[in-house]
Amino acid sequence: MTDTSLGAGAPSHTAPAGASPAGAPPPISGARKLTTVYVYEAPVRLWHWVNALSILVLCVTGYLIGSPLPTLSGEASAHYMMGTIRFLHFSAGYIFAIGFIGRALWALVGNQYARELFTFPFWKASFWRGLFIEVKWYAFLKPRPLKFVGHNPLAQVFMFWVMVVGGLFMIGTGFALYSEGEGLGSWQDRLFGWIIPALGGSMNVHTFHHLGMWVFIVFVIIHVYSVIREDIMSRQSMVSAITNGYRTFRDDDPE
Repeated sequence: MTDTSLGAGAPSHTAPAGASPAGAPPPISGARKLTTVYVYEAPVRLWHWVNALSILVLCVTGYLIGSPLPTLSGEASAHYMMGTIRFLHFSAGYIFAIGFIGRALWALVGNQYARELFTFPFWKASFWRGLFIEVKWYAFLKPRPLKFVGHNPLAQVFMFWVMVVGGLFMIGTGFALYSEGEGLGSWQDRLFGWIIPALGGSMNVHTFHHLGMWVFIVFVIIHVYSVIREDIMSRQSMVSAITNGYRTFRDDDPE
């Protein structure tokens, strides 16, 4: 995987400094001398925002499923609040799972930055150097960060373990619990039912799935903080990059 630090080597696609980002970006060369790079393709950006919405719905409804609202007065037939909450949770779960599959497929055909979510060059010394520099930067121990076209090494590691490994865990445990309602022999049971005995029973799966929700909540808080912080303090744009696909650099220094 290509190192995405501008100080370590040039990426493969950019637009000239000051050029309009309209239309398909021309081939890149020498990004360290340019200011705008086309990073996130449309399918990646679409997945990001759909995924963000599905995670929001999953966390809110998941919390309410684990800690139900007080019982409402009146006839049960007139109140379907918990049923609606469960329906929204299951629907968002399907969207999350389908989006994950689509995102994995796009990593196979998209640009090099589309693959950063699923793999990182742990065998490269430059990757670990960049990671430790980022740790010092986030800890306010370094006055000037490196420049990265795609995700910085610290973000890559966090997103791999939470969004990929954690995402697969939540999909697996979620559909395993869903299979209990669908019944033996359903496709959910055939694909995911084995997870329940493997983790020690339904109650354990509920507990692990609920803990996974809190991992995602903490991750979202850290993610939003770091994006806003980097958009203000770093040397490249962040929010606009996931909106229009282009990352703009504030200086032309290689590092």
